[in-house]
Amino acid sequence: MKEINKFLIIVFYFFAFTFHVQSKVLSIGSSEAKIIVKVFSSLTCPHCANFHNSIFNDLKKDYIDKGLVRFEHHAFPLDLAALNAEVVIRCQSDNTKKFQFLEEIYKKQKSWAVGSDIDKINILIKQIGKDFDLTEEKMDSCLNDNEAQDEILNQRIDAQKKYKIESTPTVIVNEKKYTNKVDYKTFKKIIEKNL
Repeated sequence: MKEINKFLIIVFYFFAFTFHVQSKVLSIGSSEAKIIVKVFSSLTCPHCANFHNSIFNDLKKDYIDKGLVRFEHHAFPLDLAALNAEVVIRCQSDNTKKFQFLEEIYKKQKSWAVGSDIDKINILIKQIGKDFDLTEEKMDSCLNDNEAQDEILNQRIDAQKKYKIESTPTVIVNEKKYTNKVDYKTFKKIIEKNL
């Protein structure tokens, strides 16, 4: 009986840890996809916004929706504004809405990621969040959750150790790193080579 209890405890911790780790990363696409695209980005980084705005939707239509690519957005905040935006995005529990929110954050980057007054920036982030079924109270609660911030910062530290990230966005396709600016045509060639 003791052995069974020990086994159940190990299984519980394994699943608890597994789901906890998975919750750190925003991902979309089939878990069976042949290609995994990991993008390490900061939500206040203009190059990251440009990458997302010029590549993500075409990638989704051509590869993600067809089950060929799994896309992972990895938080790599370079400042407090980016960290807070990541925290608020994770307030939304619906994965589709999370990605829509992420897209809107990138599209409106020039209007919310301005100045150095973090209180004003938080207000602007929350204005966007309200369009994705988040209440002011819910977003404030998320922003005051130190555990959520720690999780994102630990994710950044782990990524730095594993991938030696020097700039954002850093794109990893099937564990191969790409740091040069790419347009969709070039990125499509990278995907096709991996299919």
